[in-house]
Amino acid sequence: MAKAGSGARFVDRVVLHVAAGDGGNGCASIHREKFKPLGGPDGANGGRGGDVILEVDTGAASLLDYHRRPHRKAANGRPGQGGHRTGADGDDVVLPVPDGTVVKDTDGNVLADLVGEGTRFVVARGGKGGLGNAALATAKRKAPGFALLGEPGDARDVVLELKSVADVALVGFPSAGKSSLIAALSAARPKIADYPFTTLIPNLGVVSAGDTTFTVADVPGLIEGASEGRGLGLEFLRHIERSSTLAHVLDCATPEPGRDPLSDFDVIEKELRAYDRALGDRPLSDRPRVVVLNKVDVPDGRDLAELVRPEFEARGLRVFEVSAATREGLRELSFAMAAMVEEYRASLPPAEPTRLVIRPEPVDGGTDFEVRPMGDNTYLVTGEKPVRWLRQTDFSNEEAVGYLADRLARLGVEDALAEASATAGATVMIGTRDDSIVFDWEPEVVAGDGALGPRGTDRRLGGYR
Repeated sequence: MAKAGSGARFVDRVVLHVAAGDGGNGCASIHREKFKPLGGPDGANGGRGGDVILEVDTGAASLLDYHRRPHRKAANGRPGQGGHRTGADGDDVVLPVPDGTVVKDTDGNVLADLVGEGTRFVVARGGKGGLGNAALATAKRKAPGFALLGEPGDARDVVLELKSVADVALVGFPSAGKSSLIAALSAARPKIADYPFTTLIPNLGVVSAGDTTFTVADVPGLIEGASEGRGLGLEFLRHIERSSTLAHVLDCATPEPGRDPLSDFDVIEKELRAYDRALGDRPLSDRPRVVVLNKVDVPDGRDLAELVRPEFEARGLRVFEVSAATREGLRELSFAMAAMVEEYRASLPPAEPTRLVIRPEPVDGGTDFEVRPMGDNTYLVTGEKPVRWLRQTDFSNEEAVGYLADRLARLGVEDALAEASATAGATVMIGTRDDSIVFDWEPEVVAGDGALGPRGTDRRLGGYR
């Protein structure tokens, strides 16, 4: 959501297209020197592709930069080289986001809720570098004539939504004086004017009252039907989800007919109940609130405030008569807000230190694949390992293709095809139905290193005579 016309400065929802770096290819190289023409394989591994990382930066105010440039890509890993020189890793791309950014996939599922300076989330992980032929050497395959290709990095679309992180949310109709109030309470300097919808972005201000420091959000004006998407309601309502305390700012000097503080309060409460997202176990309708009767510096405003104050107090609400223009009542209001914020903070469980979660990569092995008959002696092989191995294979190199066949056999694909009643000449697709590589299955061809020929060839594929 971009605001403020052609000179947009605030965006609180964007679709971001991210692509991590691809891993560098491994190197197939043989060490050569005078009097030692075949000194053994010395091809090194390729470098890892760079990650795309989202990191909370309190200096970031909106998502505008990603609205303007929604495509971000990390660097690829460098290929390995001879002489056991490993390819360099690709540089990560660290994208600063405002505190309170929620990361979702395109289906609306929450992937991460980023709160707190320095909080990170790897939104796209770089591909692994391919193994060089030095790493592929075995007792029987002493000098492999191939290397593995680097794996592609993740590529995905994610939705970033900003939810302001503030202790107190000022809610109310347009031109109720919220911007003026936050300017008087804090050092914030929002745009202020005497017409509806002056505020098109949530403003944050820091307020100190005694020993308590808290943040106040000036949530742009709500109108009736905001919870159903009228005006800019839904975009702004989410900015109060994180606030522990609500302050109804009510205009006691509105010139609009049919408007008064009581009816304004009831309309806003109705919209809050309709929206009613939860903050932990406390929905919006259950959070503590105060009533701020604003503009009492106007004679008629003070009279109206004194008239409606008993009604609000009869509902069990604390009421403050204030004037952002003359600063009347602001000290009492700020200390009352501070007390409510402190009460909420005291109710929270003790903060736990950030824990580093280490997730080891799964080891090779197991039968993490599936063979599905597709009819007419055709079979589809799916699974993470077979698909990864396909991406690592250089199909222009017979020895590399033979190595892939051996890996699939060790994984159990050959046996699974036999159990699925596949016969000689069966069409075997590995991948997905729309994106796969097709092989002709010949069960009489034996897997193993016994099929090795000269470097880069494989007897089973006709490259050696």
